[in-house]
Amino acid sequence: MKRFTLSVGVLLLLISRFGEANQDNFSWHGFVAQGLTSSTDSNYITTGNEITTELTEIGINGSYVINPSLSVSGQLVYLDGGNRFRRGARLDYLFLDWRLTRLFDWQVNVHLGRYKNRHWWYSATQDVPHTRPSISLPQSIYYDGNRDLALSSDGIALQSTKTGSTGTWEVRWSYGRSPLAREDTEKLLSPQAQGRAKQDFTHQFSTYWQPESMHWQVGFSLLQSEFTYDPAAVDILLNGKSGLDRLTLAARYDSENWELTMELLRDRLMYAGDFTQGITLDVDKTGEGGYLQWRYFLQNNLTGLVRFDTYDVDRQDRHGDQLAFNPFGAIPEHYGYMDTLTVGLSWDIRSNLRLSGEFSRTHGAGRLTAVVFPDALVYAKPYWNAWSVQLMYWF
Repeated sequence: MKRFTLSVGVLLLLISRFGEANQDNFSWHGFVAQGLTSSTDSNYITTGNEITTELTEIGINGSYVINPSLSVSGQLVYLDGGNRFRRGARLDYLFLDWRLTRLFDWQVNVHLGRYKNRHWWYSATQDVPHTRPSISLPQSIYYDGNRDLALSSDGIALQSTKTGSTGTWEVRWSYGRSPLAREDTEKLLSPQAQGRAKQDFTHQFSTYWQPESMHWQVGFSLLQSEFTYDPAAVDILLNGKSGLDRLTLAARYDSENWELTMELLRDRLMYAGDFTQGITLDVDKTGEGGYLQWRYFLQNNLTGLVRFDTYDVDRQDRHGDQLAFNPFGAIPEHYGYMDTLTVGLSWDIRSNLRLSGEFSRTHGAGRLTAVVFPDALVYAKPYWNAWSVQLMYWF
């Protein structure tokens, strides 16, 4: 909390001082989004099939150009997404952007501070509602429970771009870690866990290529991260450590009237820990998933969306049969996978005002929460629905 308060104070001070100093070098923008949402036969968004207004996103971001090669950027947001993620304010990013001179025909930027993750298609834009293709992103890649972890990290990032006869190349690298709130520990492990989980590091690399004068783009990204657990004086978990290795493949095709996007991932999750019940876990499993999304631009201000998203928690147990033998208690098999079909429609009422709506039908619950402790599972029937309507305004 102290770190967040200090970061907010620094950002507000920068905004006020830079805004007064030179209007030409300072720019700021914001957004307000509010909607109605509900999940039926699942506690993914709401509890008890309620219709709620817990679909709020408010943000302000600013950028100050110190000189042609140096600038500062940051964003503050308030989020309320029901049960999807932690409600409240957070500092999404605050970093120094150092634009290096061109190196071997590459334009290189160095980001220092709380940098944004730019390694996946929507990772750099998921924090702003009107820049996303839908209200909720595909959970196979953009898992809501890890929203803050995936969006930004404290450390260093390199962004490099080269355009030539072979097309446009984008290469990115980053190394840092993200702070975890108490609620994040409960979601990752169990409400019974009294200690705190922390991310030791996250190391990422990605590259994307778009041929010259072509409508398609392809790329891949790699991620490696480790977590440790600091137990409380009285706790169910005596010690714990986990690691994640991720490979993501991506492709996108842009036509005049439609867009086709795909991302596939393979996650290798390794975790080990000793518990007061005398149970020792040593798990090494690989999850697989991805989505295929089609958007059609019906008119200049009207866009339709159809998306299929799938995820299997363990590729050796795609139907979740082995969850019945979980050492902490049997888990229903439908928590071993999750398949979702989504349809949506967006209407740009004005250049800065949009109304979006979507409906999803889901089979399984494998992406709602970490599947380890039965008491930490988000309730869901084998088949469940979710819908949202949201009005977005930006300036």
